[in-house]
Amino acid sequence: MSIVAAIVVAAGRGARFGGALPKQYETLAGKPVLRWSLDALARHPRVAAIQAVIHAQDRALFDAASAGLTLLPPVIGGESRHDSVRRGLQALTAMQPDKVLIHDGARPLVDPAMISAVIEALDTKQAAIPGLAIVDTLKRSDDGRTIARTVARAGLWRAQTPQGFDFGAILAAHVAHAADAMTDDASFAEAAGLTVALVPGREENLKITSQQDLRRAERLIAATHETRTGTGFDVHRFGPGDRVVLCGVEIAHASALIGHSDADVGLHALTDALLGAIGAGDIGEHFPPSDPRWRGADSAQFLAHAAALVRARGGDIVNVDVTLVCEAPKIQPHRGAMRLRLGEILRIDATRCSVKATTTEGLGFAGRREGIAAQAVAVVRCPAV
Repeated sequence: MSIVAAIVVAAGRGARFGGALPKQYETLAGKPVLRWSLDALARHPRVAAIQAVIHAQDRALFDAASAGLTLLPPVIGGESRHDSVRRGLQALTAMQPDKVLIHDGARPLVDPAMISAVIEALDTKQAAIPGLAIVDTLKRSDDGRTIARTVARAGLWRAQTPQGFDFGAILAAHVAHAADAMTDDASFAEAAGLTVALVPGREENLKITSQQDLRRAERLIAATHETRTGTGFDVHRFGPGDRVVLCGVEIAHASALIGHSDADVGLHALTDALLGAIGAGDIGEHFPPSDPRWRGADSAQFLAHAAALVRARGGDIVNVDVTLVCEAPKIQPHRGAMRLRLGEILRIDATRCSVKATTTEGLGFAGRREGIAAQAVAVVRCPAV
């Protein structure tokens, strides 16, 4: 199967947008606009690598927006969009993908079907773009105040992204026409004599250029997504040993937690919470304790599996909250490391991960230091069914 890479262009300043931040880093339904674009490509099964192109001043913003994602190191863009794309293409030469998608970071609502359609069109053509037929009457104005003439709309289409290309062909086209000012990558393909296929675009795949566009995108997400909450609870007893693993962090202790896997009660509860949020059963269904494969297993793989199921359904993890119930060990010194580890496993920013601890005031099995309990809550945003 051919190797597909994606370039996400996010080096612009967005002067027309007028916000405090470049538009690609403005918040859209709880996460940066750029993160929506990156997530859409990262969860697509055919996209093997993602190369972001960013502005030199935006590295901290980009790192925050892409936290938890596996991406190629970002490339610094040029003075113009086509300079930035060319730099992104050149950065991929070591990888030598067969096909490349080029997507605007400010188009946050691209859907998997459109990505697939562009990739599939490249099986027979060297270039393909999504487009929408013009349905409104077109008028030309030379001064922005009066109409000069009507423009025939027959055969006219609005180009969207991601635009897809044979990698070698579009790199050669960008290099050959580096001095030409063109507004999209298909224009370079056309200038190089490539046939560009057209696949159906979607009105929802809008490009954020103004505050009004951002508000429209918010409304689209609200209309097409729903917020779901799942809860989890787990208990493990103490037994012989000298350490415990809690929320992915190993802590020295006078006893160990006993279980078929590593007995990480925090990760087990959180795994159930994520599975519950998407109605996917519980941890025992996915990782039966009777299966010898999971004896002594790192529970991080259970949680990562649940997170992958959320993303496979087009969902995003909004935030997670774990409460550990125990008299010992002390959790406070390890909370920061636990939050970072949860963020790594879930591929979300640690600021979206909470870990708390409480005791039972000496009551019950936890109060008698016979074991540890954990409860967890997970909030996810998914396409409405």
